[in-house]
Amino acid sequence: MLNDNHRKRKPITKADIKRLRDSLPKRVDIGNEGTKVTPKDETPAAPAGNAEGVAPVLEEHSSEICVPLSAEEIRSFQVYASMLREKNKVMNLTAVDDDNGIAMKHFIDSLTLCPYIKEEQEKTGKKNLTLADIGTGAGFPGMPLKISMPELEVTLMDSLAKRLGFLSEVCTALSLEGVNMVHTRAEDGGRDKKYRESFDIVTARAVAALPVLAEYCLPFVKVGGVFLAMKGHAEEEIKGATKAIALLGGTIEKTDTFRLPGTDMDRSIIVVRKIRPTPARFPRKAGMPTKEPLS
Repeated sequence: MLNDNHRKRKPITKADIKRLRDSLPKRVDIGNEGTKVTPKDETPAAPAGNAEGVAPVLEEHSSEICVPLSAEEIRSFQVYASMLREKNKVMNLTAVDDDNGIAMKHFIDSLTLCPYIKEEQEKTGKKNLTLADIGTGAGFPGMPLKISMPELEVTLMDSLAKRLGFLSEVCTALSLEGVNMVHTRAEDGGRDKKYRESFDIVTARAVAALPVLAEYCLPFVKVGGVFLAMKGHAEEEIKGATKAIALLGGTIEKTDTFRLPGTDMDRSIIVVRKIRPTPARFPRKAGMPTKEPLS
């Protein structure tokens, strides 16, 4: 279950929220030329009239998942939400584009992984763990994790270059370093020696049924590393995925189920430990994991 393994930060107050709102500039330019770059010694600003509702949601619910956020981090999330809403007008990035929905269903949901990553940092004695987000889409959960835990080395992998282009704009606007964009299908990336069994942590958020997701993700995980699968109701999927996970070199270490704060949505985080190398024949060629899931 989510526990109190988190960074010791001073909780943000309502007064902090008011100050950061009052300090936001009226606009940031987002267009065909990309996003205006914010100098590293300045705090990023959100477009006028956008994402004002993100801050109070994050303030209220982040502590409930043991991930207190600083004022600077909340402002970064506002910029991210503003850019997401703007880009979503011309590109299909998300069906959820209101402030409350973005803050809860994308940001808070993604941040529920933070305590698990903190556990891995403590186990390994390393802060700068490598994390790959497979099928990142609009950047979830990888980008929120990077904003909250900037010491991570994050790789965002997706089959659509335009989505990665948007995420590059966000990284520029937030002056984020240590984020790599990889344009490839998971099946192809998992066979590439550059990425195969090279990450401490691999995650994906409900992009496929668990047996398929395991074949996409476990080939990327180092032996001894961990695959964090984010699902909704997962009990039946777990039963059907146990043999597939074992075949791919993993074992289910634990499964935590909880209610996403402020919603009626149940969530599961399945922790899969990589205990042996994935056989060379996996992942299978593109399309096969979905067409013929391992069982």
